[in-house]
Amino acid sequence: MFESVHEECGVYGIYEPERSDVASSVYFGLFSLQHRGQESCGIAVCDDGVISCKKGEGLVSEVFDKEKLSSVGKGNIAVGHVRYSTAGGNSINNVQPLVIRHIKGNMALVHNGNLVNATQIRNKFELEGAIFHGSSDTEAIAYSIVHERVKCSSTEEAVKRAMPYIEGAYSCILMSATKLIAFRDKNGFRPLVLGQCSNGAVVVASESCALDATGAVFIRDIDPGEIVVIDKSGIHSIKPELESKKTVCIFEYIYFARPDSVIEGVSVHHARIKAGEILAKNDNIQADVVIGVPDSGLDAALGYSKQSGIPYGIGFIKNKYVGRSFIAPEQEQREKAVKIKLNVIKETIAGKKVVMIDDSIVRGTTGARIVKMLREAGAKEVHLRISSPPFKHPCYFGTDIDSSENLIADKFDSVEKIAEFIGVDTLKYLPIETLGELTDNKTDYCDGCFSGKYPIDTSKAGQKNKFDEKINFKDSKLYF
Repeated sequence: MFESVHEECGVYGIYEPERSDVASSVYFGLFSLQHRGQESCGIAVCDDGVISCKKGEGLVSEVFDKEKLSSVGKGNIAVGHVRYSTAGGNSINNVQPLVIRHIKGNMALVHNGNLVNATQIRNKFELEGAIFHGSSDTEAIAYSIVHERVKCSSTEEAVKRAMPYIEGAYSCILMSATKLIAFRDKNGFRPLVLGQCSNGAVVVASESCALDATGAVFIRDIDPGEIVVIDKSGIHSIKPELESKKTVCIFEYIYFARPDSVIEGVSVHHARIKAGEILAKNDNIQADVVIGVPDSGLDAALGYSKQSGIPYGIGFIKNKYVGRSFIAPEQEQREKAVKIKLNVIKETIAGKKVVMIDDSIVRGTTGARIVKMLREAGAKEVHLRISSPPFKHPCYFGTDIDSSENLIADKFDSVEKIAEFIGVDTLKYLPIETLGELTDNKTDYCDGCFSGKYPIDTSKAGQKNKFDEKINFKDSKLYF
């Protein structure tokens, strides 16, 4: 859980018919998207063409108090962002929204995803004299749009012209002086949804749970390759002539998204229950109790219990007040954070054969610590079941799996060796050929981090080097 995969961010935008306290709506929307990024956040508001922005490092509740929120001001358009850094470091210069002032006006941009050609775009503009203030992909998108905006009559036309040469994953919301513009890459790697409030306000967000939190009713998913323009005349859709194919990240269903969200018509909760059922169908273990690792392992554990007939139990209590400590990069802090944030309920575990469900194994070090906690609580046997296939390949589309170097499934040549390293009696993963069943085969998906097969060319992409801690896989005694 503390070494787990992180997704880059969540985005939220709102267009109100009249001037109002739009910053508060964004604030509540970002709260509901906090799971998508805990390193930084920001809100930008447009009032009669003037954009004000407040942002900082930390959780939404840490960055914004009542005074700071009110200082953003009122307006009729606003965008917000929560971030976990993948491409581009955790620097204040990379905190979004990114506010740009150009010769034809102002705009603020928020972005979820990663480009595979960000370096090439950046180099092109730098050779033309552009100055970049941060290192995130978002600046490359912003410069691409501004470059086109100075040559055309509208911001949406500039977005349309820029999209063909922005390659990779991007679910973006752009705020200009008079419009809210949402656009999604041609593969739809990251989710983006459209909703509307009873007062006529239109909302765009990374997940449908953010619509629920702010009283908006879900209208639909924004299509891959689509541009949605919201202004005083209503909602307008533009479909650039891009060769689109929907390949949403399958890990959105397994881990990233909140279980109460619906992505591309599929309930995330349903997908995780299904994963647990599939694990149980492919298993014949005799055990006394099934437990899940909070949070995304809980639904899969329910599915496993339902299918197998093994009773479900609450095995862990998660401390909800630890805050950002679990994302601290230092190894010593991670060691302490495991026991601070997660504790075993001994009554559930003692003297029993336990099936533990988790969403993934990245490096395996935290898994080893959790298993040690179960052993110390008196577990007779520990059988680990993972509701995803093994991570073996980098992700180039907004997840911080930047290389195979530190992935335990790439280090060891068998599942049995991974099980030995983690300290479990048995280990099984979700079969990769069953991934389509999670969405009832309703949508195509990207499983590149599992299969090594990507929907688009990734040859231009470089490593993000997020997993820079070296792990000694030969000496597992370090973790027991």
